[in-house]
Amino acid sequence: MGAPVTQDPLFLGHPKGLAYIAFTEAWERFSFYGMQALLMLYMTGYLLQPGTVDTVAGFSGLRAAIEGVFGALAVPALASQIFGLYVALIYFVPVLGGLLGDRLLGRRRAVLLGAVAMAAGHFMMAFETLFLTALLSLIVGSGLLKGNLAAQVGNLYARDDRRREPAYAVYVTAINIGAFVAPLVCGTLGELYGWHYGFGVAGFGMLIGIAIYLSGSRYLPVETLARDRVKVTLQPGDARIVVALLTMLAITSLFWIVQAQVWNIYPLWLRDRVDRTLGLDLAVPVTWFQSLDALAVLLLAPVAIAFWRWQARRGVEPDDLNKIGLGCAAAGATCLLLAAGEWLAQGAPVLLLWPVLFHFGVAIAYLYVAPIALALVSRAAPVAVNATMVGTYYLGIFIGGIVSGWLGRFYEPLHAAPFWLAHAFIGIAGTVAILVLRPWFRRVFRL
Repeated sequence: MGAPVTQDPLFLGHPKGLAYIAFTEAWERFSFYGMQALLMLYMTGYLLQPGTVDTVAGFSGLRAAIEGVFGALAVPALASQIFGLYVALIYFVPVLGGLLGDRLLGRRRAVLLGAVAMAAGHFMMAFETLFLTALLSLIVGSGLLKGNLAAQVGNLYARDDRRREPAYAVYVTAINIGAFVAPLVCGTLGELYGWHYGFGVAGFGMLIGIAIYLSGSRYLPVETLARDRVKVTLQPGDARIVVALLTMLAITSLFWIVQAQVWNIYPLWLRDRVDRTLGLDLAVPVTWFQSLDALAVLLLAPVAIAFWRWQARRGVEPDDLNKIGLGCAAAGATCLLLAAGEWLAQGAPVLLLWPVLFHFGVAIAYLYVAPIALALVSRAAPVAVNATMVGTYYLGIFIGGIVSGWLGRFYEPLHAAPFWLAHAFIGIAGTVAILVLRPWFRRVFRL
C-alpha cells in the first residue's frame, strides 16, 4: 500500500512526514476532544431537557429504539447510552475506513474525505435540530480518517525499523497535546459562554488540521491506486495472527471501559460530587479535568520512555504484552482511588485530591496500553490487511464505549463508590486475561 520513505528529511530523527501526520492528528484531536468534553454536559444540562429535545430531528425514533432495548431511562442514563453508542461507533467504523483506504480510496484520499466530514459535523453541532446528523457526520469522518492516518505512521518505516514504536509514541503525544488544549479552549467557551461557541471552535480546529495535512503531502508515504497495485493476499499463517490480534484487542477493551468513563459518567460525578472550589468562590470547570487527563499523559510520557530505556539497558524491560497487562492493572487501581475518595467523604463533597490522583494513575495505564497495543498491531498485522488491522485496533475502544454506556445506567442506583469499584475489577480482569493467554500470544507474534 505505501512504501517506506527512506530519502526523507528528518524530524527528531524520524522521517519529516511524521511531523505533518502528528500535527494533523493533534488538530483533529483538538476538534474531537473539544466537542467530546462538552457532549455529556450539553446533553444532560440542555439538549435532552423538556422543550429542547423536541427540536432535535429524529430524536424520538432514536429514544424509542434505545429504550426498546434497555427500558425507560432517565436523562443521565439516556445521555450515557447515547454517548456510549457514539464513542463505540466512532471507534468501530475505522475498520471499514481502513478497508476502503487499503482497497479503494487510498489512504490520503480517505483521510481528507474524513477530515472534511468531521469539520462539517462540528459546525452542525451548533444547531440543535442537526444534532444527530452532526454525530453521524463525525462518525463517518472519523472512520475514514483514524485508521488511515495512523497506518501512514507505520508506512514511513521498514517493518524491522526500530524507530516504529518511538514514532507511535510521538503520534500518541500529538493526540494528547490536542486533547489537553481542547477542553481548555472549547470546554471553557462552551461551559461558561455558550455550548455553540465551543462546538464552532472545534470545527475551525479541524480545518487547520486539513491545511497542515495538505501542506505536507510530499513528505507522506508513497501510495498507488488500487487498480495499479499488485494484489497482496493473505499468506499461510496470517489468519492465526489476525485471530490473535483480535483477541488481544478484545482484552484491551477492558482498559477502554475505564478510560471511556472519563468522558461519560465521570464528568457528571465531578459536577455533582467533587468540591472543585479553589478559594475566592472560584470553581474549576468540569471540562478542565479532561485537560488534566491529557496533561498527565504528556508529563508522564517522557518519564515512561526513560524508564523503559533504563529497564532495557538492564535487560528487564517488559515486552509489549506485559506492558499491556500492567496498564490494565493500573487502570483498575486508579478506580479504587475514586471509590476511596467517596468512602472517606462519607456523603460530603469529595476532595479535589482524589480526581487529580486518578488522572495521573489512568495516564500511566494509558501509556502502557494505547501506544504499545497500536505499535504491536502495526508491526504484527499481515501486509495484505495492515491498514484494516490498524483500524481494527479501535475495536477495543468500540467495545469499551458500548459497555461504558451500558454501565452508566447503574451509576445512580449503585451510587458512586460501588460504581467505581466495579470498574476497578474490570481493569484488573484485563491483567488476568493477558497472563493466561501470554504464551499463545508470544508464539503467534514471535515475541
